[in-house]
Amino acid sequence: MKNLTFGRIAGALFALLLAASSAFAQTSGTRATVSADLQQVMSGGSIAGVSWVKDTSAGRMAKVLVIARPGVDPDLSPLRGAVVAAGGTVYYRFISVNGVLAMLPVSRVMDIAARTDVDSISPNRLTARTKSLLEKATGVADVRGTGGALDVDGAGVGIAFLDSGIMSSHAAFAGSVGSRVKKSVDFTKVNESTLLGSLDWKGGYDFSKSIYPGSSALAWLESSINNALSTFQDPYGHGTLVASIAAGGNVASSTDTTGVAPGASLYDVRVLNGTGMGDVADALAGIDWVVFHAKEYNIRVLNVSLASDSTESYLTDPLCRAVRNAVAAGVTVVVAAGNYGLGPDGRENYGTITSPGNEPSVITVGSANPHATSGRGDDTVNFFSSRGPTRGGWLDSSGIRHPDNLLKPDLVAPGNQDIAALSTDSPGLNTSRLAQVFPQLVVQRGLNTGLMVASGTSFSAPVVSGTVALILQKNPGLTPPMVKAILQYTAEALPNQNLMEQGAGLVNVLGALQLSDALATNISSRIAAGAITAGDSILAAGKSMPAPTSIIDGRVVPWSGIVYLGGDRIYSGDALFTKYQGIYQPKLTWVRGSVRTNAVLYYDTTKTYITGFDERIPSARKLVTAGVINVSGALGVSSFLSGTGIFTPTAGVTLKVVSGGGIVIAEGVDTGGDGIVVAEGIVVAEGIVVAEGVVIAEGVVIAEGVVIAEGVVVAEQGPMAGE
Repeated sequence: MKNLTFGRIAGALFALLLAASSAFAQTSGTRATVSADLQQVMSGGSIAGVSWVKDTSAGRMAKVLVIARPGVDPDLSPLRGAVVAAGGTVYYRFISVNGVLAMLPVSRVMDIAARTDVDSISPNRLTARTKSLLEKATGVADVRGTGGALDVDGAGVGIAFLDSGIMSSHAAFAGSVGSRVKKSVDFTKVNESTLLGSLDWKGGYDFSKSIYPGSSALAWLESSINNALSTFQDPYGHGTLVASIAAGGNVASSTDTTGVAPGASLYDVRVLNGTGMGDVADALAGIDWVVFHAKEYNIRVLNVSLASDSTESYLTDPLCRAVRNAVAAGVTVVVAAGNYGLGPDGRENYGTITSPGNEPSVITVGSANPHATSGRGDDTVNFFSSRGPTRGGWLDSSGIRHPDNLLKPDLVAPGNQDIAALSTDSPGLNTSRLAQVFPQLVVQRGLNTGLMVASGTSFSAPVVSGTVALILQKNPGLTPPMVKAILQYTAEALPNQNLMEQGAGLVNVLGALQLSDALATNISSRIAAGAITAGDSILAAGKSMPAPTSIIDGRVVPWSGIVYLGGDRIYSGDALFTKYQGIYQPKLTWVRGSVRTNAVLYYDTTKTYITGFDERIPSARKLVTAGVINVSGALGVSSFLSGTGIFTPTAGVTLKVVSGGGIVIAEGVDTGGDGIVVAEGIVVAEGIVVAEGVVIAEGVVIAEGVVIAEGVVVAEQGPMAGE
């Protein structure tokens, strides 16, 4: 009797709560019944790549699913009449759910949502084959296969991979005709022993050769490094993994393993040997090859998933110089940040960005952990992902070291337990060294179809490289600095992670394409012709800045709205993309009070083949125009414990921008005879306050090993700098 009484009371309370809940839903506003992505287009957001909404002569229309409340007459006559009266159309009344497929003017959606017989309204989203986790997590899945303006796959864009080789016959790289690996070269073949023979280590000789089109030296070199017919193009296995994440097609029978840009052309530039090691010279020679052939093969992206232990400043470090020159040549360079964010004592290690990730002009990518879900809401930065600021430095005449202390990484991308292509020899008899050392990571075997799991910033970098290929297919007129700014501005700030952990945030492919689509496609040609000046409009005809949010997997993703400029400054504002900024000139490098330009030297008048670079100090020029917002000063002094300065959570920086923080530049930032005149930047005089318990690395030692906690980190080894 006692239990029965309690049950009746509980049942009555439940009924009252249910009634109250229903009343609250009807009286407290109707927005809760309308999905977030539908609300986004209702508020005037971008509809590029969205299949279920269209701007018509009668206004913006959306195809929606209107679901009725429980207990409503299944015929739904009143609701159907209301849709028609609102200027909409009812296409279908369902049996499996109590609702209709309808088209509604977006201006009338809230009127229908306010009805007491309506439970929810959602867009009629596309359904297709299950996308890969990578496609879902980055936002690619929301445009791929839609047939819309943003449905791109990287076709026509070349990505070069400075790595351990690429297994070109793997099914992940299959094209419509043959492999999408267009060239395969191996600079580990051209070493001192094979070139010099008995003259190795003997002085008095000059074996350097002038390389130019048609020369015997070039013909000899290309013949010597050709790796297309090798029976084992990637014996270590790292490069094949990297390339398939950036641009691989699906080869799995169950889980989709499609990469970011499965239509891109690939250029295999091998500089690491069968154990994953190499040296800086091989890496530089590989970059030479990329720069020399960039225009000929339309190589627009260079992925560098390797690192050096250099402690030099970016100004003098050879790898930094080389990638800086590649950017000046118009190649967007994407570099892994390194895997040294977690010290041997288990503490978070700041100042661990490796070379050439410490170069300001490149896009330095840290690793995010998607936690095996396609949703981005639970993503975090991997503990192993290297943190900023950069700690390369220079010695003054008194022997005192001055660290660069530049803001890095630029952003993060999924780099934990990514599934990618496993390399074997061409008969399939021998697997890569990585597969042999880590057999537990192999998830599928088979000739040209093998797959394995990999973690590390080596594998987050190609996610961004693939994204860059999509951006440049969509808008080939963008320069490398513009691509970098777009990626940062549209990134999603992960909660509770600071600027030195995640940069601007998690890569947002959809947002980057939305912003790229709004910009003119002739910007780079106008720069080359000297036909554009700071402050000129760079919006495409008839386009305006898109709303600063994207809809990924049905979730509204706010953009960070920030970019890194000048090495230690953070800027924001629509003017960054509505107006041409002087810093979008790819030949220019601006760091604090120093502005340098690289003059690109060509062999021929057609400016196809590059023969060198010449760094110069430029005359005065406007770098950042009026209307851009400098947020740096609003972040305060850098303190780890207070979460200020460079340790400010990225989401907090975005919040400051939204709430009006920062200084709106009135006249623009100009360079003068002594450098840049700029109000304020983040100054980290001698690093950060180590008394607070922050570990600062004064140089990174390559001694990685394997990290098991978040997935096995596959080596960030080599090339080893011989300093």
